[in-house]
Amino acid sequence: MENIKIPLDESEIPTHWYNVIADMPNPPAPYLAPDGQPVAPEMMEAIFAPELVKQEVSTERWIAIPDEVREMYRLWRPAPLYRAKALEEMLGTPAKIYFKHEGVSPTGSHKTNSAVAQAYYNKIAGIKRLTTETGAGQWGSSIAFAGNKLGLEVRVYMVKVSYEQKPMRRSMMQTWGAEVLASPTTLTQAGQHTLEKDPNCPGSLGTAISEAVEEAASREDTNYTLGSVLNHVLLHQTIIGQETKQQLEKVGDYPDVIFAPCGGGSNVGGMMFPFLADKAAGKEIRLVAVEPTSCPTLTRGHYAYDYGDSEGLTPLMQMYTLGHDFMPPSIHAGGLRYHGDSALVSQLCREGILDAIAVPQIATFEAGIMFAKAMGIIPAPESCHAVRATIDEALRCKETGEAKTILFTLSGHGHFDMSAYEKYLAGELEDQSYPEEVLQDALNHLPKVPGIN
Repeated sequence: MENIKIPLDESEIPTHWYNVIADMPNPPAPYLAPDGQPVAPEMMEAIFAPELVKQEVSTERWIAIPDEVREMYRLWRPAPLYRAKALEEMLGTPAKIYFKHEGVSPTGSHKTNSAVAQAYYNKIAGIKRLTTETGAGQWGSSIAFAGNKLGLEVRVYMVKVSYEQKPMRRSMMQTWGAEVLASPTTLTQAGQHTLEKDPNCPGSLGTAISEAVEEAASREDTNYTLGSVLNHVLLHQTIIGQETKQQLEKVGDYPDVIFAPCGGGSNVGGMMFPFLADKAAGKEIRLVAVEPTSCPTLTRGHYAYDYGDSEGLTPLMQMYTLGHDFMPPSIHAGGLRYHGDSALVSQLCREGILDAIAVPQIATFEAGIMFAKAMGIIPAPESCHAVRATIDEALRCKETGEAKTILFTLSGHGHFDMSAYEKYLAGELEDQSYPEEVLQDALNHLPKVPGIN
């Protein structure tokens, strides 16, 4: 059965990013210092470009996309929306399945949407160098690409297990001129501290963030960039949901349920935030974040103030967390191996506006292969989580006869993740789920915030 591509014209690329804070039922909880006092925005300018700090704390509903950024977006945007009729036929479901294909960007993932924006704002602020972390490599590739476009030096602290599992991602970053280091390193105090505790540590996003922040704070010519979690990152990603709404309007359709993979929250915010105003106005729509059972932040974590990194260098954020020193298993969906989550996503889940589910690793690769056979597109391991949830929902529709409209974000292609598929096909992957006592132990190390935690 022929699949249907729903395009947009370049002139229809959104001119503004959507700021969900303007429409949230309750204002976001403030970022705090260890003494429990709110962090002043100007304190964040030690490692972030001033305009990004303004976006981080903005309450304006719409923030204009600079012409220079919008021009760079034209390299791959608007991203196509597909109706997956071949997958519907394979499953025998009455449901309609749509997916937004963010893998068409130069780096193969949605992360480029924020990377070019962050690089631009740092460039106009006079910054010469950028540091960052990356899990599976999608964000590192994206900031390497953006840095090259805008003439900025880039150093990437790549989580060690992904550095070893995904050499092609590392090569992509190096091709665009970035320096890539396996985190934890011996170059920073954060890395040294981690290695003292475990010389064979596989690394985590929390540790890599600590290393990148530490370096940025030590040099005036260097700023830090982040691929998820923070408000301004999710803001830039809302171009995804805005385009999707326009495309669905062209075919007179609207989703009953949306699935997006969730690690730090950029996928969830990017696709779902533009639909939240509709939900608040009474529209029946279910919005579901999908995470791995091995790193179950939203589904089993504790809602509390915690650091965004392992060493406590970031402000405290109120979020669902597994504890900042939580070390997740070495799963292949490296972009989802994060102990915390976006404060905005966490708060909306806490208030029942967003839902969350967790799925095991083997089932996600099974779903990814089913999708590849139907659609011809091999999804990234992170994206496979949303594919799994979509297939399960479509099969429920088959059982009940419901003709739902299902939408999900295909956040990136899996061309540089074939070693993971190889292991799945060889039967070498395992499902890993953390026992409750281990999760509780990590939560026992939450920072003690005066008057709160």
